[in-house]
Amino acid sequence: MAKTPEQQFRELAETVGPVEEAAIAAVYDKLQPVDAEFMISQWEGGSFDTGHPTHQTLRDFKWAGKDFRSVDDVDPIMFYDADGKRTWLSKYGHARLREVKFRGVVTAAMVYDNFPIIDAFRYVDENTVVGAMDNKELQDAGTYYFYLKRRPGSRA
Repeated sequence: MAKTPEQQFRELAETVGPVEEAAIAAVYDKLQPVDAEFMISQWEGGSFDTGHPTHQTLRDFKWAGKDFRSVDDVDPIMFYDADGKRTWLSKYGHARLREVKFRGVVTAAMVYDNFPIIDAFRYVDENTVVGAMDNKELQDAGTYYFYLKRRPGSRA
């Protein structure tokens, strides 16, 4: 029996080491869109090692995830400080959620206020989404794929 896109995602997320960008893109394209309200929550971040430079950047500053307080009030980059406290990385500013057509599907997307970056999300389950980062400044590096898991008790 063929695996569902959700099962395929879980296998990719459990992979230790490099993952082909094309493999993630193929699964991402099969997943359902989400609406902006679904994203209102605090999310823990997970990264796929496709060789994209953003993967290492996020590891270097101990990426914690993203906090969506409302569609117009988002902290796009949360990190763990030296004391292990989840903290907003202010140099990346804030963001907002909008519906955007990405890879042929209209879905919730996070638009950074101060950077040419859009993260488009797809549904895995009630507590998991896959994100695809479109960064105008890193176009030659391809799309950066990541995933978010809802923090327990944080759903709006």
